[in-house]
Amino acid sequence: MKRKFKLAFKIVGFPLILTFFSLIFLFLYYAKDLPRPEIFEEMEMAQSTKIYDRTGEYLLYEIYGEEKRTYVTLDKIPKYLRDAVVATEDANFYKHFGVDFKGILRAIIEDLKIGRPLYGGSTIPQQLVRSAFLTLKKTPKRKIREVILAIELDAKYPKDQILEWYLNQVPLGQNAYGVEAASQIYFGKHVFEISLPEAAILAALIKAPYKLSPYDEEGKKELLERKDYVLDRMAELGYLSKEEAEKAKREEIFFKEKKEKFFAPYFVLWIKKILEEKYTREYLQRAGLKVYTSLDVKMQKIAEEVVKEGLKRNKFFGAHNACLVALDPRNGEVLAMTVGTGNYYEKPYPENCTPGKNCKFDPKVNVCFSLRQPGSAFKPFVYAAAFKKGYDDKILILDEMTNFGVWGGKEYIPKNYDGIFRGWVTIREALAQSLNVSSIKVLYLVGKNEKIEKLGINDFRGKEGIFVKGLAESLKIAKDLGITTLNKPISNYGPSLVLGGGEVNVLEMSLAYGAFANGGYKISVNPILKIEDKEGKVIYQAKKEKIKVLENKVVNLINDILSDNEARTPMFGKRSPLYFENFKVAVKTGTTQNYRDAWTIGYVPSLVVGVWVGNNDNSKTFKQPGVVLAAPIWHRFLEKILPQRESNSF
Repeated sequence: MKRKFKLAFKIVGFPLILTFFSLIFLFLYYAKDLPRPEIFEEMEMAQSTKIYDRTGEYLLYEIYGEEKRTYVTLDKIPKYLRDAVVATEDANFYKHFGVDFKGILRAIIEDLKIGRPLYGGSTIPQQLVRSAFLTLKKTPKRKIREVILAIELDAKYPKDQILEWYLNQVPLGQNAYGVEAASQIYFGKHVFEISLPEAAILAALIKAPYKLSPYDEEGKKELLERKDYVLDRMAELGYLSKEEAEKAKREEIFFKEKKEKFFAPYFVLWIKKILEEKYTREYLQRAGLKVYTSLDVKMQKIAEEVVKEGLKRNKFFGAHNACLVALDPRNGEVLAMTVGTGNYYEKPYPENCTPGKNCKFDPKVNVCFSLRQPGSAFKPFVYAAAFKKGYDDKILILDEMTNFGVWGGKEYIPKNYDGIFRGWVTIREALAQSLNVSSIKVLYLVGKNEKIEKLGINDFRGKEGIFVKGLAESLKIAKDLGITTLNKPISNYGPSLVLGGGEVNVLEMSLAYGAFANGGYKISVNPILKIEDKEGKVIYQAKKEKIKVLENKVVNLINDILSDNEARTPMFGKRSPLYFENFKVAVKTGTTQNYRDAWTIGYVPSLVVGVWVGNNDNSKTFKQPGVVLAAPIWHRFLEKILPQRESNSF
């Protein structure tokens, strides 16, 4: 018996002991460099940064890297979704200790049948550690490391905690990682709002998230078949009754349309640029910030609608692009911003143009920030400088053909827009009717050391110094109100600055006009109201800073003149697009030389709206002024907004 025992030990026992110690050696060898399970408590899953409208109810955009994710706790995930995932991915999840050896054996048998390693038999803990720490390449070494980590993970943490991590880590296609991001992408709703069949869809996607895509015909067919299998599996394991499963199979599922287009793209991409400059793109892709912007969704939709309508009309006048900016002059919040058709992915015009060079319409350029000459829209700054100096709206100016001396190597003899001179006019009439010659003479008034009662002289040659001084004071007013682009030396500007000879952008012009609307206060632009980190802590809050730059009497005069429909009627007509029957609105148009740019900027105490119309390549329109090209868009927008707006009239 002793000899037989020794023989048996040699044949069976020794190999078993050797195998046992070999396994221990392998365990220790592969475990020595593995991360500890505790790292899950410290690990920060990359979460996308979300950009919202002002209410926080409308998700405008997400900034993410390879992983679009929003972390949700297990209590926010419907039980039938949890059950669906467990039923199809790891039926023994609540029974095993991290590894299901029966499942592995079944997978090995199936792999041997088909001759390739297709079935892994991996448990939820195994899948979790694999996606978090290991490669996807199937090798014995990776499998051993995966098993070791899964056992350690299961031993240290409750099953529900492991399931929560898994449901936030699992890839579900379309760059969605985790069930909340996937629910938003596929159904346009939070995960706690999804139905049973929608939950079965998400569970089905785990098997092959990109192959089973609902956005191609074959993928959708296979996905729906897999969904039915998930429901059958849930019924088989007792999570559902057969009747509930059959009812869920029959329910129609509506997938959210996959679109390249996103809402308010020009505003959103501006916000994205601001955030990247502040935080870096890499940080935003994983930080999980919530950014609440100033955008008013309802107002934005109206802006996109009216600008798109205006473009259809303006194409007949050779103008193919437009920009509209709406902001609150009380705090600098940008309420709407749109360009062209409102579609960033629109085709340029003409289609064979070279973007940035000869496109009349280039959808990739936000012309709200492009430098353009404002035409007569600059005049209120010059008149404000005159009023600041003590002049009022009753001062008389002789409106007649005038030689303003030599500027830029030639004599400067401008004309009024309509070619008509009106003789003696008041400053009120000159500004309200946008008379060019009279407005340049106002620049002379600003530059003189002493006040005069009326300006009738016709010979301004040799008095360039006075004009330069007037230019300096007018430019200072513009800069005090927030214009930053007129930064060339004074000598570079001549009297034509009054007629818009410098370059500005729509946003800054609208902000500057905001100082007229709010009682003379310079405001800073505030497109972001607040930013929260992923824990909900506020890390940025907009500051509402106001600096008094104009006296009330100056502002009141400007507002009264620009809202005086009777005073502007001789030039624009009694019922022009600048007029509102039930509201008193201050407004100024602008048209540049050769009709390259058309402007309308107007305001009430609670709203400023700036509109620019023209072509990206700076080509001419068909000789139409701002009141024809830009004012109808401006008017259409305001007539929809003013009835709902507080402080909607002067």
